[in-house]
Amino acid sequence: MKQFLFFALAFFLLGSSATAQIDLNSPVPIDPEIRTGVLDNGLTYYIRHNQEPKERASFYIIQNVGGILEDDSQDGLAHFLEHMAFNGTKHFPGKGVISSLEKHGIAFGRNINAYTAQDETVYNISNVPVAPNGLMDTCLLVLHDWSNYLALEEEEIDAERGVISEEWRTRRDAGFRTRNQTMPALLNNSKYGERDVIGELDVIKGFEYDELRRFYHDWYRTDLQAIAVVGDFDAAEMEQKVIELFSKIPAVDNPKERYEVKVEPRAETTFKLATDKENTQSSVSMYVRHQAEDAGDKNHNTLKTNYKRNLIRMMIGTRINELLQKGNPPFINGYISFSDYPRTVSLMSIASTAKENEEALAFEAILTEVERVKRFGFAEGELERAKAQMLMGYENYYKQRDKINHDSYCKELANLYLENEPMPGIEYEFKFAQAIIPSITTEELKAYFNSMYTKENRVVIVTGPEKEGISHLNQDEAFAIIEKVENNASITAYVDEVVSSSLVEELPVEGKVVSERALPEFDAVEWTLNNNTKVVYRYANYNKNQVALSSYSKGGSSLYEVADLPSASMASDFVPAFGIGDYDAISLQKALTGKKANVEFNISGLSEYISGSSRTEDFEIMMQLAYLHFEQPRFDEEAFNALMARYKAYVANMGDDPKKIMRDSISQIRSNYHERNLIFGPEYLEKVSFNRMEEIYKERFNNAADFTFFIVGDIEEETAKAMAAKYLGAISSNDTKENWRDNNVNGPEGLTKKTIPVKLAEPKATVQIIYNSELDYTPENRIAMSFISAVLRLRYTESIREKEGGTYGVGVSASTTHYPEAEGSVMIQFDCDPERANDLIPLVYAEIDKMIKTGASTEDLDKTRLNILKSRAEGKEQNGYWMGNIRSYYVNGINMTLAENYEEIVENMSAKDIKKLAKKFFKKADKIEVVFVPQED
Repeated sequence: MKQFLFFALAFFLLGSSATAQIDLNSPVPIDPEIRTGVLDNGLTYYIRHNQEPKERASFYIIQNVGGILEDDSQDGLAHFLEHMAFNGTKHFPGKGVISSLEKHGIAFGRNINAYTAQDETVYNISNVPVAPNGLMDTCLLVLHDWSNYLALEEEEIDAERGVISEEWRTRRDAGFRTRNQTMPALLNNSKYGERDVIGELDVIKGFEYDELRRFYHDWYRTDLQAIAVVGDFDAAEMEQKVIELFSKIPAVDNPKERYEVKVEPRAETTFKLATDKENTQSSVSMYVRHQAEDAGDKNHNTLKTNYKRNLIRMMIGTRINELLQKGNPPFINGYISFSDYPRTVSLMSIASTAKENEEALAFEAILTEVERVKRFGFAEGELERAKAQMLMGYENYYKQRDKINHDSYCKELANLYLENEPMPGIEYEFKFAQAIIPSITTEELKAYFNSMYTKENRVVIVTGPEKEGISHLNQDEAFAIIEKVENNASITAYVDEVVSSSLVEELPVEGKVVSERALPEFDAVEWTLNNNTKVVYRYANYNKNQVALSSYSKGGSSLYEVADLPSASMASDFVPAFGIGDYDAISLQKALTGKKANVEFNISGLSEYISGSSRTEDFEIMMQLAYLHFEQPRFDEEAFNALMARYKAYVANMGDDPKKIMRDSISQIRSNYHERNLIFGPEYLEKVSFNRMEEIYKERFNNAADFTFFIVGDIEEETAKAMAAKYLGAISSNDTKENWRDNNVNGPEGLTKKTIPVKLAEPKATVQIIYNSELDYTPENRIAMSFISAVLRLRYTESIREKEGGTYGVGVSASTTHYPEAEGSVMIQFDCDPERANDLIPLVYAEIDKMIKTGASTEDLDKTRLNILKSRAEGKEQNGYWMGNIRSYYVNGINMTLAENYEEIVENMSAKDIKKLAKKFFKKADKIEVVFVPQED
């Protein structure tokens, strides 16, 4: 009751215009919809009723325990223990947790998962159907076992060593190795800097069983745990279930202190250079460390500080974007941000991605922007725009409050429990934001910025390729640049240019609707406009205050010769950087201040289209942007050259990235080395022409009558009709109707088998197996292919991951395409020890052979069936479900909203059906088997 009274009083104060009445040093109340308490054994619980998605619930157990608590002999065992939670508990022996839940369509990986970090370990069972009798009790029992009743059987531990060893192998890329070099410097050689969560391979493979058990019994205990349950259920009833079940777990006697690791201050600036042969980009960053706010001290000021950080980030981001639009930009990209990582440290990050051998230029440029803010702060105009954008974000979030999903709440609750992050509820925070954000001044922001940009606890980190011909910034050079910038008297204040906010001054002619046709199967309507443009509209308010726009026109890059493909395909990356109409990109951003409306375009292989989204109140702005994309596109050669310089620097060392080498190799093999399958890189960019890009764009978007537009969302029909007619009907049109062209880009026939050596810093094999075959584009085939991929994932998880410990995971994807030819494709991929690839590949084929002979087991079919139906039901509660299905109907001619084209097929899918399609597809499919192996020196 006291909590509720405090909330009501605080909310009353927030409703007042006198912001001075808000005591920023007072604690932030907890969302009154949350039922919370601490049991006698020390366990904390949070229960909240929520309806997104309907008839679902999510269950989390949050452990205030992570890798930082490990002894040296336990390096990696916090993460290992997380894996063991899925390998046997008191009430769910063996793989019982997963198998018990998957029977109800709750998929491992998608709905059942966990993560381990330095300071916490969090387990989740998400989007659980609430209807099946006893299922929610089962989920609570799983959390109960995860709390205190892991089996930790020796056989299961040994089996998991292989899985985690392969996870260790998979994660060892350039980014991981670079991080391991830089973290000790960033975090002043603290334990945080010296350890990574996955641990050392010799520990993973050789630790004694009791080391894992000791970590478990020391740290998995009720006083370091919280239960969060959010969903569409009776919260009072759920609270009683949690209290009754979890109160039975005994508290640990004489518990060890849950200590925190502090990162000690260091007055002088330090420096670290980290290189790697597989790195493709150079970066120069400066970090300034501060001690993070103590969890117990967080209050309303914490919320205000977050606002200040975001305002600063937004304004500096805009300034950096301006730099990148003109001339020869000093860096590929840059940013300034604030974060709290790890939990005892607050970081200010000043980062730049540098062009090859231009690290000094990049570092000086980004520091100059920092120094500009330090001396002069921010202009009133740019602050007002940033405030408007932030307030619009809160308003939109508030209007969407009924669509905040269960997992979002659970993640907030995890932050509340672990770090006391304020969680007052969206209603409260919206009111607080409205009261506080307008009052924030340029002087406050400058003062906060300078309090973070101090000369103590600085670390300069340079990372980049280890490659002949590339030199990197050294410590003396970096420190000299800092001194040069700080003593540069020529730095001036930022000049904020004001722009008009009117996008379309006058239309040459306003369009109108000349006919309309009802589409009762979609509860939609099709309008034909005076320029012969078709517009399809459906009202949908599952996502309130949101409207989506899409379109479709046949043709795309298929109509162009090989020489034009780079200019066509890169248009969607370059043209947005030019702005639109009378506005360059920066002016357009300013003109759209306080608005939430955007429109993008793309030229794909077989079509061109625009797509957009907006708030309901900004729907007309979206329509204006759509109109301008056709009638007044902007082409700015200076912006083109600036972006091209960044792209060329970005791709300069891509050839050393093993992942790109593998992607490109597979792409070439799949197209049978067709001339139209061009590889992105330096040579590709040389073929991009500014003039040709403009010509192609105008050819693709010059005829509204060749487009069908789709409008779906929270917008009344009469408004949508009037605005669509006014703007889309005003777009130029003609009688030309285009179609795509089949350029016969086909894969190799029969069996293609290759072993490709790749330079790798860590020994690893990557296996990719691809099947392609003709396949009629029918609802039955599309759904059956989904079943095939899902069942194969289940089988490979059991055989290759769990039984063999041969890989961290096997990816399986299946797809069907309608045009230019009706085809199906199945792709299977995994990483493994190079010595084991030849032993594991036959297991892939064994499962496919079994599917051809017998289809699939009843258990695997039922797991897949329930998961597909569960996802389908959840998807129907989103506006995007209707946009996707209506658009697909116009493109492919199949109405997938009909039960006969979806639910009935899923419900009736049998082992016989799977067997029939598997035999038909795999037997006649062309097959590609590629194994990437380490190249011998």
